[in-house]
Amino acid sequence: MSVETFRNYILSLGSLGPIIFILFQILQIIIAPIPGEVIQLAGGYIYGIWFGTIYTVVGLLIGAVIIFYFTRFIGGSFIEKLVSKNKHKWIAHLMDNKKISIFLFIIFIIPGTPKDIFIYVAGLTKIKPATFFTILLVARFPWILASVSIGSNLYEQNYLPTIIISAVSLLAFVLGLIYKDKLIYLLSAYRKNNS
Repeated sequence: MSVETFRNYILSLGSLGPIIFILFQILQIIIAPIPGEVIQLAGGYIYGIWFGTIYTVVGLLIGAVIIFYFTRFIGGSFIEKLVSKNKHKWIAHLMDNKKISIFLFIIFIIPGTPKDIFIYVAGLTKIKPATFFTILLVARFPWILASVSIGSNLYEQNYLPTIIISAVSLLAFVLGLIYKDKLIYLLSAYRKNNS
């Protein structure tokens, strides 16, 4: 489905459109592999910067609340099994780390990091819900706003702002991909055993 087709579909729903869009955003958060930037861009394309940002943030928070409390009260054993596998052992190590708040903030603010899985992980830690949701919102807001702005400017055919925001976002994404492992290593103080 193209962004234009998605826009027409959402707008055809009338007053239900924002609710359905928020449900798409919630689904994106719960099913982590779905790229969030696509939904965020669509939010700007459909509703403009301000309402697109509001609806995206509402969906993000509702989805995060569902995941956090599901993990904390129901699905903890499933997530623990997931992070106990070899490639995720560093996540298990972080769950008892006193730097978890700082770590989560950095994970959420750096483009290119696996953000949504850490909402599940946060539910297994001792972090206070209010602290976690504040970190999530503050760290992710700038990039949500950037994605929504790109979508809005694309719809309005303001290509110069789109190019500038996209270039900055792409640079941040590439730097995030390059340096994320080093940052994770430094914060987790986890030394992988090669033996």
